[in-house]
Amino acid sequence: MKNIMFALTALFIMALPVKAQETSWKVDQAHSKVLFSVSHMVISEVSGRFNDFDASLVQTSDDLSGSKLNASIKVNSINTDNEGRDKHLKSPDFFDAEKNPEITFVSKSFEKTGKNTYKVTGDLTMKGVTKPVVLDTKFNGQLKDPMGNVRAGFKATTTVNRTDFGVKWNKTLETGGLLIGEKVEVTINIEMLKQAGVEKKK
Repeated sequence: MKNIMFALTALFIMALPVKAQETSWKVDQAHSKVLFSVSHMVISEVSGRFNDFDASLVQTSDDLSGSKLNASIKVNSINTDNEGRDKHLKSPDFFDAEKNPEITFVSKSFEKTGKNTYKVTGDLTMKGVTKPVVLDTKFNGQLKDPMGNVRAGFKATTTVNRTDFGVKWNKTLETGGLLIGEKVEVTINIEMLKQAGVEKKK
């Protein structure tokens, strides 16, 4: 009888929800960059960056598979090292920063593709339009800094067609090409700081 009760108790315990440790990460903006480049007059490229952004990552497994990423960018922080061009980019011709002050990304899946590589698929919202985008992401590792903080480094790249998001302003050159390319290459170099862990029932 005791053996039967012990077995039933063990089965009951095994059936209980298992608590998994969630690890939260927040971007260290001082050591991160959101960069972009686009073709100019076919023969060259113009590059720029966004200086004000935020990102958080919730890690739910030993590696990064299944993690959840949320990010936002302040459009008014765009900087191409040219005041006149930046003003034009903030105007309704491009981002329309007054009506659409933020660009956001919300991940839908976080899939491991190699030893330290991931495919992060999610919804990018820009100028009021939401489209799926894939970030090809490399995890550069983690370590503890001299202050005792745990840091993790990532590099993510993607290519976005700006016209898909209603950013369509352009001019045709005499040679037939476009003044500004439609495809924008985005590179994100990011350092994240580990936050206090939170237990969550799976």
